[in-house]
Amino acid sequence: MANMSSLLTFIVILLSSIMINHLPVASSKQWCVSMPTAKYEQLEDNIGFACANGVDCRPILPSGACFKPNTTISHASYLMNSYYEQHGRTNNSCFFFFPNSAMLTSTDPSYNQCIYK
Repeated sequence: MANMSSLLTFIVILLSSIMINHLPVASSKQWCVSMPTAKYEQLEDNIGFACANGVDCRPILPSGACFKPNTTISHASYLMNSYYEQHGRTNNSCFFFFPNSAMLTSTDPSYNQCIYK
């Protein structure tokens, strides 16, 4: 009986440690955006990565709701957050794919008609 209890405890701990990486980063909503100190080249890479990996990039085009302000940091922030949202809002989907250029914020970055999900 003690062996069964030890095995069950081990399984629970193992499954818990596996699942922790797939949980949202916090219970309150957060957004993944560009760090103000991010380099231009990194932000350009982030835009290319997001657009090549399933993010709808039309909102940052000239006729899109998120085109203005027409800045690399604004466009990258919108696309980085879209990628983050599409991939479960995990730390990995923000920091791993956008290294040294991403940060989480609890302040909604939406403005005018540009809505961050």
